[in-house]
Amino acid sequence: MPSFYELYRSSTLGTALTDSLDELIQAGHITPQLAIQVLEQYDKSISEALSNKVKAKATVKGKLGIYRLCDDVWTFIVENPTFKFDHETTTADKSHKTTGLAPVSDPVDG
Repeated sequence: MPSFYELYRSSTLGTALTDSLDELIQAGHITPQLAIQVLEQYDKSISEALSNKVKAKATVKGKLGIYRLCDDVWTFIVENPTFKFDHETTTADKSHKTTGLAPVSDPVDG
């Protein structure tokens, strides 16, 4: 079974799920092993849903402060970013962290 990135666990939904699972563990309703299985399923489901069902695109403009590639995940820290969506534009007045998966390159024939 392929592993999925834990990238979305820090989202509002992922944080709420983690908090709920922690409460269920503390109350003795589920085991930590079951909570791990739930989080792994969440990682898989959210990745597949965003890949297959979301068709919207966004453009980010701003001053690029820091960028790095680690474990096939790009991280960008953008100062005063402007996010442009299909029919909406919004601006943040502080730095914003943006992440995305690096494209998988084709193996080189040798």
